[in-house]
Amino acid sequence: MVFVTAVLRSAKGSAKKRKFYDSLRLLVKAGPGGHGLPKYGGIGGDGGDILVEGKAEAKLKEVEKLHPSKRISAEPGENSLKNRIRGAKGSNVKIEIPLGVTLYDEEGRNLGEINTEGDQIIVAKGGQGGSATTGYSGLQGQKFVLTLDLKLIADVGLVGFPNAGKSTLLSVLSKAKPKIASYPFTTIQPNIGTLMYPDLRQISMADLPGLIEGAHANIGMGHRFLKHVERTKLLLLVVDVGGFQLGAKYQKRSCLETLVLLNKELELYKEELLDKPAILVINKMDLPDTRSTFEEVRTAARHLEECFTAVPENMRPTRGLKFMRIFGMSARSQLPEEVETLKNAVREVLDEAAVGEGEEDIEFFKKITREYKRGNPVLI
Repeated sequence: MVFVTAVLRSAKGSAKKRKFYDSLRLLVKAGPGGHGLPKYGGIGGDGGDILVEGKAEAKLKEVEKLHPSKRISAEPGENSLKNRIRGAKGSNVKIEIPLGVTLYDEEGRNLGEINTEGDQIIVAKGGQGGSATTGYSGLQGQKFVLTLDLKLIADVGLVGFPNAGKSTLLSVLSKAKPKIASYPFTTIQPNIGTLMYPDLRQISMADLPGLIEGAHANIGMGHRFLKHVERTKLLLLVVDVGGFQLGAKYQKRSCLETLVLLNKELELYKEELLDKPAILVINKMDLPDTRSTFEEVRTAARHLEECFTAVPENMRPTRGLKFMRIFGMSARSQLPEEVETLKNAVREVLDEAAVGEGEEDIEFFKKITREYKRGNPVLI
């Protein structure tokens, strides 16, 4: 754990500059109700509400900048007056937040999700204005610590141990320009790229921080990585054909062991992740003497559960990922035929995975793919 922290701190740039905001806690306090006026039967105005609204361009970092104290309060309702028997409602406060945020109260209860532009949720309700039922005293508004938990929305999530080549792969498949270097934990925050196709189809891909053993237990980037995998439609696992070793004090894992460990970490975090469609990329095939390893891993990956006994018992998942495509390639070589083959496979697997969307949609996706292969543009 000390080693992981040291590696993270050794990356260029200060931690402050490189901080990724995927969670934010705010103390929200809705406005209290205004007091009533017993003499005239006047009713106080309700307190202002606090609500959140989804905006595609919003960022949690900007929310924190706008509210540096992390305390947000709405206005109180107006007291009833003899010349205004009904007090005015206090002004609401609206917080614009990014899409893909789940809201939790301080007891961990899910208050809802913001997934599309314009979605609104009242998170703290203003207090009722004073009336006969309240003894003409205004009631307090809701007050609690609100957690905004961002889970990135992307079609494809790149999954792998550090330095497996995920960032390089994203850069050659899309227009993204993630930081790339030959040391672990180059990526300490997610990068999003877009795969562009000649018929204007676009597929989003997220390069997420590298996992390490124990990620399910929140070791290393832990849950901050794994929670983003939940919203992806397709998992693209990237493994180094030469295996992986975090450091001199850590055991070297072979390519096959790395694959099984990734399977194990995903399962331990949330078993449902194993039901997602998956593609396997065995990377760095430009290194010498890698063909036999590739053939061994490709054969094993087709029936992954059959090779669990080849790894130590504490590394064995209870069930294996099902890979719809398996590729060997060198991301850094950027061979056009390899890049195009993988891009087309990502598209095909996503379309095949649309089975749950109804027969009409399945045929629609099949038609698009057929026309695309023929070189005919299809506008969606």
